[in-house]
Amino acid sequence: MRYAAGADPAHDRPEHIRAASGLAWVGSRLAVIQDDASFIALVNAENGLADAFPLPAGPGGARQFDDARGNKAGKLDLEALAIIPASDGMLLAAFGSGSLAPRETVVLVSFDGNGNANIDMRPASEFYALMQRAGDFAGSEMNVEGALYLNETLRLFGRGNGAVRGKLRPVNASCDVSWPALRSYLERPMSVGPPVPASISQYDLGALDGVPLGFTDVALGPGDIVLYAAAAEASPDATRDGEVRGSVVGTIAAQSGVGRWARVREENGAPFMGKIEGLTMTTEHTDRAFAVVDADDHATASDLLEVRLAGPWWNAG
Repeated sequence: MRYAAGADPAHDRPEHIRAASGLAWVGSRLAVIQDDASFIALVNAENGLADAFPLPAGPGGARQFDDARGNKAGKLDLEALAIIPASDGMLLAAFGSGSLAPRETVVLVSFDGNGNANIDMRPASEFYALMQRAGDFAGSEMNVEGALYLNETLRLFGRGNGAVRGKLRPVNASCDVSWPALRSYLERPMSVGPPVPASISQYDLGALDGVPLGFTDVALGPGDIVLYAAAAEASPDATRDGEVRGSVVGTIAAQSGVGRWARVREENGAPFMGKIEGLTMTTEHTDRAFAVVDADDHATASDLLEVRLAGPWWNAG
């Protein structure tokens, strides 16, 4: 995926979308968030070309963050994206992973009828602290990776790819919070406290080639099926990348909390070895989804994939 207008040094924008980490439909285009670049992108799914909407710049005007620049720790690390109904249409809510202090931010984005974006950045450290203290959700290292809006409830999913910390181990888990309560806190943090995470569930997602699978995104499928993407990445902790052994797409069994999944494969049947980071259903087919891939290489454009959903794991969902 590449920006239709190319690179823009004045806004510290590269020529391509890098480290894509979540996506959702905005009209006929896909909104893409990135974990190491401060831009919201609206992508044409047919040709992969995008318009860019810059988020506020970091120190020195930076909107790109990586080890080569020495500023990776300052990135927003936007990983989870939810579509929220609003009185004037819809709202995008993007959540930082919470793995470091700069990543405790919620970005609210709406678009007017002329295609302009209204971007509202909201610090949310008190809210993230409550999730961190919920050990059943956060585990040893909290890493928020997915979000779903369900009837005024926001369900956040954490990825269990952290390091072991004493008796605490990484967990794949979800928690629920009231969206009206969270919105009130984000708008008036000095007078309204954050909502307390509730209805915490943990999930056994299995492993690929001996590497545990961890949530990388969630989406609503047909009939409110919860569809998820998970990657097998041998990460040393929640802030550093590791060797990727592939990705899966699955559904969550409501009663057992066990993931039913299929390994993502290339068209020729070979295992797909990339890291799927974002997922949403297509608008035309009930057995197809779009997915975005993070190559863990800031010089490489993120790919947009169309994934066919088939097999007992899907039909049983």
